[in-house]
Amino acid sequence: MKELVEVIAKSLVDHPEEVVVTETEHDKSIVIELRVAQMDMGKVIGKQGRIAKAIRSVVKAAASKEDRKVIVEIMQ
Repeated sequence: MKELVEVIAKSLVDHPEEVVVTETEHDKSIVIELRVAQMDMGKVIGKQGRIAKAIRSVVKAAASKEDRKVIVEIMQ
């Protein structure tokens, strides 16, 4: 899941070298934290959060194969 979020985020931003993705596993869930450069936050979130919602939907669909809950958090 971490790699999927990283590939999507790097393709959206102007500064892909500043994309940092961390993955933390809990019992039946995975928390993925996405950090990007301050100037790229708008590109990752999108108007009214549409891009962030799309990223979460893609990751959720990929996680359904493994029967795990995935939470994607976009951090500053």
